Amino acid sequence: MDLAARILEVIGPVFFIVAVGFFYGRRAKPDLTWFNRITLDVLAPALVYSALAGREFRLQDQAVLLFGGALLILASGVVAWAVARGSRTQARTLVPVVMFNNCGNMGLPLALLAFGPQNFGAAVALFSVSNLIHFSLGARITSAHACTRDLLLSPLMVATALGFASAASGVRPPEVLVTGLRILGEAMLPLMLFALGVRLTALRRQDVPRGLLGAFARPAIGLALALPLAWWLGLHGASKGQLVLFGALPPAVMQFMLAERYRQEPEKVAAMILLGNALAVVFVPLGLALSL
Repeated sequence: MDLAARILEVIGPVFFIVAVGFFYGRRAKPDLTWFNRITLDVLAPALVYSALAGREFRLQDQAVLLFGGALLILASGVVAWAVARGSRTQARTLVPVVMFNNCGNMGLPLALLAFGPQNFGAAVALFSVSNLIHFSLGARITSAHACTRDLLLSPLMVATALGFASAASGVRPPEVLVTGLRILGEAMLPLMLFALGVRLTALRRQDVPRGLLGAFARPAIGLALALPLAWWLGLHGASKGQLVLFGALPPAVMQFMLAERYRQEPEKVAAMILLGNALAVVFVPLGLALSL
């Protein structure tokens, strides 16, 4: 199978579900409030814990990849701060948008299709590391008044801590429980893509100019850093691919929730995130071409 066909095989189902959500959202205009609550409090914790505590995930085998993911996030923030200074954009607005990518809604389904179930635990671990930094350092960057304690004690973060503890110690619950949590959590993957499509209906023509900087900076900086970082860390195969795809992802939808909560130019952040996720049709295939 040639590379173009392989990329289409990976992105086709993902963008199909996003498109279904987009057209449904335009017609029905659903309220996603409770969906977001259930995802963050139930589905995401179940997925994270079951993937990290599963027998196929070995923390010691993924330590370099997770270190690389954390370095990529932090280095992206440093570059974004310089871009914000040069463009006279508020750093508290731009920097978190560039640092944190949509490794949940879009990254997890893409990783599953691109690298297979055997490497899915590594993608979930990257998602967990990103959330840990996002809910701590990222929240403080967004606002000096952010209450990171409440964010770090959320069900998702508790599940992350327990999952990494299980992976590190080898102490796991009965397989029947892990399987049940995995089935529950995997329901999140198509639902989050569907919800992303619904959110894209909020993108308006007037949002394009104010959203362009963050929309392009997030994947462009991520890819520019991911490739040399993967080489420096000696990553290869699926691990290299995971890091490169991680770098190519659009901005995290979660950042809009933080920007809105702390009143840090939420309209501009929303424009960056929505436009960035729309531009995923350009940058995600590029990331896959470099990673497969």
